[in-house]
Amino acid sequence: MNETVISTKDNKQVVYIPEKCIGCGTCVMVCPKETLVIGSVGAVARGLIDKEFLEIRPNTCITCGMCSKVCPTGALEMREDGKPVEEKTYLINAIKPTTVNDDCVHCGLCEQVCPQGCIEVQQWFSNGNDAKVDGKTIIDQECCVHCGWCESVCPVDAIEVEKPFEGTWFRDEDICQACRTCVDVCPCNALFNPDWEAGERVDKVAHRPDACIYCGACAVSCPVRAIDVKKTAIVPEMEKKKVFEKKLLDKPSAEPTLTSRLVTDEYACLGCGNCVIVCPVNSYANKELAAGHLNNMDDKALLEVENGTVKIVDQEVCGSDGACAMICPTNAIWLERKEVE
Repeated sequence: MNETVISTKDNKQVVYIPEKCIGCGTCVMVCPKETLVIGSVGAVARGLIDKEFLEIRPNTCITCGMCSKVCPTGALEMREDGKPVEEKTYLINAIKPTTVNDDCVHCGLCEQVCPQGCIEVQQWFSNGNDAKVDGKTIIDQECCVHCGWCESVCPVDAIEVEKPFEGTWFRDEDICQACRTCVDVCPCNALFNPDWEAGERVDKVAHRPDACIYCGACAVSCPVRAIDVKKTAIVPEMEKKKVFEKKLLDKPSAEPTLTSRLVTDEYACLGCGNCVIVCPVNSYANKELAAGHLNNMDDKALLEVENGTVKIVDQEVCGSDGACAMICPTNAIWLERKEVE
């Protein structure tokens, strides 16, 4: 497992473990020194750029541990003498483990729906005269994000989950471009694009409240800022949590920083304009462009086709979602890491 030491002071260390990070930016909201930078969450989640969710501003951390205390997954860890601190002033230590009681029938539904693949159900025929199945349900607490899917689908109420946060989720239908960045980023499979029938009107993106942990990763990743997530409570009995409630509750999600840049290959580009149309920043700027009217407008917000090749109009407005790279048939546009200042 890869680790990055953010800072060291005396016998203490703050360590970042990218494999556990969900890109929520909760740590960024409480950091007093702006050491942590969240950005390019959509592109990272989609595997389109070689970087982590978090960037570190060097020589700024004071090893206070605020970030590690509010991290809901343990991706930021405070260590003393090389060992993780286990106090309940840390959310990851205060939150109750997801448990399975003896009522479990080992049907396997929880294993099927777990968005993080944390559950293993072992099954075997019972050693008796009844036609029944015995087994074992194993939950990997290290990767569990406490989303509640398993508890919701369990037919015998055998699973108990404590969520890290309560909150509110809002998406502006007029701003949302249905780019699916939030859907791909959500660690809980709490967001989806609904199916529809002919003539039926549905939301562009729908929300499953029972599966949401109100982490804010969707809001951080949205390239047009159509989503607003607010935490309204820290659920676990975390010691000294009033300090963090002041920092987190009823506040907007972390503000993302542009930590990537678009790069194009004019020789590979076909000039098809697919990237120009699919770009959510472009389509939000002009609804006709989103409808495919590529050549009817003179000005584009982010991407344009000129003289048969794609051109970048303004790097700074990029939402770093990677839709352009995903649709390009010749890999003529991609994202590269941009150093944090």
